[in-house]
Amino acid sequence: MKKENVFKVTFASIYPLYLLKVTRKGRTNEELDEVLYWLTGYNESSLQEQINKEVSLETFFEEAPKLNPNVDKIKGVVCGVRVEEIEDPLMQKIRWMDKLIDELAKGKTMEKILRQ
Repeated sequence: MKKENVFKVTFASIYPLYLLKVTRKGRTNEELDEVLYWLTGYNESSLQEQINKEVSLETFFEEAPKLNPNVDKIKGVVCGVRVEEIEDPLMQKIRWMDKLIDELAKGKTMEKILRQ
């Protein structure tokens, strides 16, 4: 899939996949949402609104209230690529989100995931 196509994928279509991934590993819906709130600044109602509107990932990040100031602390590899070296700003945001979800699924503590 070309990255331009990834930008058009709806957040509503990947949210259930994230949820399945983390709950299979014993994490909760609440923990998933907390990670997403931390990254984007959305809250329960605004995140649900994005899901209901079926916005693209591009719109999801464009409309995010406020990216967390500690996103630069998100480091590591997702899909064979170091997230801190991704040049396209939107692709980097998507990969930050993927990285945080991976960490949640792998059992990292919330303090580590939320870079506290």
